[in-house]
Amino acid sequence: MTQTNPATPIDWRSQPHEIVERDGVRYTLLGTAHVSQASVEAVRDAIAGGGFDAVAVELDAQRLQSLSDPDALAKLDLVQVIRNGRVALFAANLALAAYQRRLAEQLGIEPGAELKRAVLDARERELPVHLIDREVGLTFKRASKKLGFFGKAKLMAGLAIGLFASDEVGEDEIEKLKQGDMLEASFSEFAGDNPALYETVITERDRYMAARLRETAGDAREVLAVVGAGHLAGLARHLAEETAAPATLRESLEHVHAKRSIPWFTLALLTVILAGIGVGFWRGGFEMGAGLIGLWALYTGGLAGLGCLLAGSHPLSILTAIVVAPFKPFRLSIPTGAFAALVETHMRKPAYGDFLSLRDDAQTLRGWYRNRVTRVVLTFLLTNLGSSLGTWLAGFRIFGKLAE
Repeated sequence: MTQTNPATPIDWRSQPHEIVERDGVRYTLLGTAHVSQASVEAVRDAIAGGGFDAVAVELDAQRLQSLSDPDALAKLDLVQVIRNGRVALFAANLALAAYQRRLAEQLGIEPGAELKRAVLDARERELPVHLIDREVGLTFKRASKKLGFFGKAKLMAGLAIGLFASDEVGEDEIEKLKQGDMLEASFSEFAGDNPALYETVITERDRYMAARLRETAGDAREVLAVVGAGHLAGLARHLAEETAAPATLRESLEHVHAKRSIPWFTLALLTVILAGIGVGFWRGGFEMGAGLIGLWALYTGGLAGLGCLLAGSHPLSILTAIVVAPFKPFRLSIPTGAFAALVETHMRKPAYGDFLSLRDDAQTLRGWYRNRVTRVVLTFLLTNLGSSLGTWLAGFRIFGKLAE
């Protein structure tokens, strides 16, 4: 793909843009393509013109740190990620980072380079910089809440496949990036045929960024907002027409329904299984009851250990998974994988180099097993998968025995 010569002067007014005036503030929305050198030069031209007294960008703090600090992942506290239940989200962010790396290698430009340039040039001129996009983690969480079980499974499978893909990014995805939205391109296979996902990934963020622009304007009278071209129309419309107070609207779009403190489905499933074991003691005495408990331990512990083994985990991590999994009824809110992952982190403590090479290692299956950080993630995910499968199979086997 031919890149625009960086030395070629570009008038930012020749690029897609919208101008909205509201409450005494003139907002200039500059639409960019996240894989275009022309967009980088347009941003430089707009800020160099000196006509703006504040700059807003389609970024959140985490994405800006990722763009600005290549060593950001090396500062990660992996133990806290596990304890706070953020391993799945961390894995999704790794998938996004691997996707961006593939794009950079294929197209010769870092995705989001124009957003990074906007921040750097604004700071050089001592202009206020406002990050107006919603945190990626919140978008993931709100999107997953709108998907059913199979939708979530499809999304996770797609992320996993995209994570290890070695082929070039398709032309359709590149075109979406030219139109300007990284998350839409990343989820292109899902967002197009899932209205709920599209609503969360694109439309909600238009409203969110419009609210953030109004909320952060302050004393500025000329604000430049650098956003993906795909957001221009929706952002301009919401910026001009939205009547809700910006802080209230932002809070509503950040809200994620709290996970129920009592996992009723899991509790009901385990209650039924334990009741079955109780029936076994009542009908067949100690021998039959003990046999059913043995089945429970065999399937839950065995499959959790197998999942941990498939992750290439340390023997003590595997042993932890085998021992902890059968006690699921007594720790409903803590997954088996968390225990195994914490042991794995202790036994094979990730080194500084593991964090530095995360972006590269996350692109290949071999890299995931070689890198100690990603192997902890695999330990968590595969142990939980084995434990869940073991719970269901144990239930079927127990009631099969009772039916004999």
